[in-house]
Amino acid sequence: MLIPHPLLGPRDAQEFTYLGDAALIDRPDGLTEPEKFHDYAYLRDNPAGVHKELWFHEQGDRSWLVVTRNTVTHEILGAVLARDTARGRGRSK
Repeated sequence: MLIPHPLLGPRDAQEFTYLGDAALIDRPDGLTEPEKFHDYAYLRDNPAGVHKELWFHEQGDRSWLVVTRNTVTHEILGAVLARDTARGRGRSK
């Protein structure tokens, strides 16, 4: 499976480590929102179909990517830098 790295071009998926749902970027504050943090930490969906996921380029430039993948066919539909996704959601770092 090839992942289209936005800076380096197509890379083998074996260079990456899968983290999980890209919604993990939106981590709530555990002190002010303990119920939301509990859900963030322990509840996960397991969707069939198109899904956004976090992948870490461990054996490359060590960047985080948000990869759009069909979980049924394993087709990779695209990838963007996670920092760009976070900034687009209003996170500064």
